[in-house]
Amino acid sequence: MVFIHYPKCSTCKKAKEFLDTNNIKYEERNIVLDNPKYEELKEWITIIPIKKLFNTSGLKYKELKLKDKLDTMSDEEKLKLLASDGMLVKRPLLIDKSKILVGFKIKEWEDNFKI
Repeated sequence: MVFIHYPKCSTCKKAKEFLDTNNIKYEERNIVLDNPKYEELKEWITIIPIKKLFNTSGLKYKELKLKDKLDTMSDEEKLKLLASDGMLVKRPLLIDKSKILVGFKIKEWEDNFKI
């Protein structure tokens, strides 16, 4: 399992604490230093909708005025954009073989790990 996060993000800190408290093993990845690659993103959208991957509350998203542009962009363009800057990607992400958790909603994570 890969835990992709932004260390300064309070929600990411809560998710990390959840994983550690529940002794869940994971590989940690800083989204700024090692942002998701195009090929990874392409694989992920076979599991979840591409729209869920955008950090719609992020400064970069707002700065680029993506709210007005996403509907007219192809998936290819969206994937390239997401791969260009980790700050455009919603976080935290927890990637498992066939499941991806986006954001940290404690109930969803508890249900996923049967806690």
